Amino acid sequence: MSIPHVVLKPKRAQPFFGRHPWVFAGAVSAISGAPADGAEIELRSGAGNFIARGLYNGRSKICTRLYSWEPDRPLDADFFRERLAAAIRLRHEVLGLGDPQGACRLVFSEGDGLSGMIVDRYADWLSVQFTSLAMAERREMFGDLLTDLLHPKGIVLRTERGIGKLEGLELQDGILRGEEPSGPIAIREHELTFMVNVREGQKTGYYLDQRNNRQAVARYAKGRRVLDAFCYAGGFALQAARAGASEVLGIDASEPALALARENAKINGLEQVTFQKGDVFDELKRLVESKRKFDLVVLDPPKFARTRHAIPEALRGYRQLQTLAAKLLAPDGIMVMCCCSGLINMGMLDDLLAQVSADQKREIQILERRGASPDHPVAVSCLETGYLKCLITRVA
Repeated sequence: MSIPHVVLKPKRAQPFFGRHPWVFAGAVSAISGAPADGAEIELRSGAGNFIARGLYNGRSKICTRLYSWEPDRPLDADFFRERLAAAIRLRHEVLGLGDPQGACRLVFSEGDGLSGMIVDRYADWLSVQFTSLAMAERREMFGDLLTDLLHPKGIVLRTERGIGKLEGLELQDGILRGEEPSGPIAIREHELTFMVNVREGQKTGYYLDQRNNRQAVARYAKGRRVLDAFCYAGGFALQAARAGASEVLGIDASEPALALARENAKINGLEQVTFQKGDVFDELKRLVESKRKFDLVVLDPPKFARTRHAIPEALRGYRQLQTLAAKLLAPDGIMVMCCCSGLINMGMLDDLLAQVSADQKREIQILERRGASPDHPVAVSCLETGYLKCLITRVA
């Protein structure tokens, strides 16, 4: 049976033979068969050669997302079951993330060949996020597949801010399968217990990509005064406290997040931690003015650059944060700079650190370059999946 096909402009096929999953509308010369948004299509070169099978969306700048490079393999339930099963095996059998009380990212979109879909496991519940119209339209199928493969108590559907406009997608948060959690879910991370709100928390409920970075930063925390800026539910702060920090201050603008952070501190018996509500930039300036000093400062801001036009402003924001942190750090302090903006690369962050070093007349040494936890694998065919940067530095 013939399916609609998308034909590329001349000399635009190489990335897709190389298995990059995103076909932007500007690379397309013709579309035959009048595919509906969400429909399965074939991608062909300008010469008419088969490249891949994908799902079409004429409302998105990414007009086609590619999934299979086998010409006779339809994108049906059996195909997606295999992809999901492979992603689950990686976490359970290779990465050893099968702790029933733990949490991990089970499906990382393009990193697992499932562009437009994220699945996080929090103990007995799954939190699912769709970032493409075609995958969202198949949510009932995915609900059935995930239930059959994992038998969760429930599957919570979460939406991402702004994705509706980008994809022409109308989707609401809710319960996709099973029962709704009665409240925050308790998970275990590196010997600590965290309460995660999968219904109202940011993203899918928690920042699993920073799991190993929180542990790495904690190794520098013993006996130090620690500041966790943009602390959310207290991930970096509590791991630092557990590692022996003398005092820890967490700052965030969200009172619900801070309420969860305080509960997490109480559950784990970490009494040297305090949390403060406020705009992080303003609060850091006040701490500088009051001549407060810390030995370790963690900067983990939200995404500053969502479009290329936003890059210059984002860089100014990162530089301001680094400058404030340098002013707050005692000699031989540790500054941790995190960046989840995929459009900002490691080289840009290096340049900012060099500028801050010169301006503040303090030597800055990079001790560790880190990325996301391994349950967020980087696909070599789509390096955009390596979005998270974490620099651990010493400020002399």
